[in-house]
Amino acid sequence: MRYLALATDYDGTLAHDGVVDDDTIRALERLIHSGRKLILVTGRELPDLELIFPRLELFERVVAENGALLYRPGTDEKRKLAEPPPDRFVDSLKERGVPGLSVGDVIVATWHPYETEVLEVIRESGLELQIVFNKDAVMILPTGVNKVTGLCAALEELKLSRHNIVGVGDAENDHAFLEYCACSVAVANAIPALKEKADWVTEGERGAGVVELIDRLIDNDLADLSVRRAGLLDS
Repeated sequence: MRYLALATDYDGTLAHDGVVDDDTIRALERLIHSGRKLILVTGRELPDLELIFPRLELFERVVAENGALLYRPGTDEKRKLAEPPPDRFVDSLKERGVPGLSVGDVIVATWHPYETEVLEVIRESGLELQIVFNKDAVMILPTGVNKVTGLCAALEELKLSRHNIVGVGDAENDHAFLEYCACSVAVANAIPALKEKADWVTEGERGAGVVELIDRLIDNDLADLSVRRAGLLDS
């Protein structure tokens, strides 16, 4: 078996409007029964994820907050992978009238079109922060934190190599994460730029596409798929 784990995004990949359907859940269970592991890699905050998706125990690790938080469902432990911005940063965003602010363990988030105000506050604060887009979501994170850094932390704990990981996603914040995996898959509803770079694009959208991928993994370990990064070297 070459591919020992599947790393998957949540919204727009596993889930449709935040909900994972029963067929997709059953496919995840089949993948586990095949001897492979599951890793969830999402921009969502953990409490929100726990509220809408009660089956986190299917995953060996959950990379939340777009790489800033690592959660172990088996032991209910979580680990910050970066330091959060100071309270004064969030206070400054509120003073500028930025609406819909969400504050996680590390991440701060709002929505388009308020990235301009966010950039101004970052410049004024002198903090090393970056903006990451996920469709209309505007996520603020410490510089250098992304889904790749979070996945690396998960793989280190699980003693897995990137050579043995399949990644699947749909949006802007999945680019680097999928490029890092040995095999990259985009679901049919993914943004065009992601589909252009993926090793394979599923016929089905969202959960149906993940089911397609899982069935193909179980059937032949993707042996019939030409992977462009087959010779990648560990960094």
